[in-house]
Amino acid sequence: MSSILLTCRNKESAHKHYVAALRAGGWVGAVDLVSPGDPVPSLEGYSGLLLLGGADIHPRHWDPAEPVHGTVELDEGRDALELPLVREAWQRHIPILGVCRGAQVLNVALGGSLHQDIPSRFGVEATLHQRGTPEQPELAHTVAVEPGSALAGLLGSLDPEVNSRHHQAVRRIAPGLKAVAWHPGTRDVEGALVEAVESLDPERFAVGVQWHPENLVGLSGEAGRAALNLFRSFVERVGASAINHEGVGPG
Repeated sequence: MSSILLTCRNKESAHKHYVAALRAGGWVGAVDLVSPGDPVPSLEGYSGLLLLGGADIHPRHWDPAEPVHGTVELDEGRDALELPLVREAWQRHIPILGVCRGAQVLNVALGGSLHQDIPSRFGVEATLHQRGTPEQPELAHTVAVEPGSALAGLLGSLDPEVNSRHHQAVRRIAPGLKAVAWHPGTRDVEGALVEAVESLDPERFAVGVQWHPENLVGLSGEAGRAALNLFRSFVERVGASAINHEGVGPG
């Protein structure tokens, strides 16, 4: 029986929001949660990796000489847990979905870098990307999705409204990934504010989004549909991965 592995800091919150979103997306198989301090599992036998939101990645993972910005709140325990898991999942062609910090981990693990603080880098108000809570999500802005990208097909939308709770963002795109969504009006400017990345290889499911779709799956309207479509698509690819590698379905 196939399983999805979730990496997190708070397992209770992960169950409440992310596992619930997977179930809403149709996943009926096992879901295992791992946090810093737990034994680190091999991904042998797993068919999907879901990287959750959370605190910040230490900049030494992309530049040993880059100092930590004063606004950064590090979670080095999750760094140590997640970066090797992403590389293993990538090597095994296991579907990966990264949410917020998870999108950043995906990019850093594969050789990319981050802007440590959006307000100071882009000169915007701190509240622009710090809106709402998991329990009370607030639609903050739209994102401009690349037409023809895998993400556009997954979401079923080119300009979905999204919530936003992050102060870091992808800077240098990792080899093997490409930017496929941007904050409105920034795509064609120097240092565009990237909102999503995906694999360059269309046969590989590796997607990272800066917003929190797990909090939107229950909403009516386009925002809710796009979020639910993303989890349904991930579940479908995980199920297909299970069949390809194990000869069994996702249940």
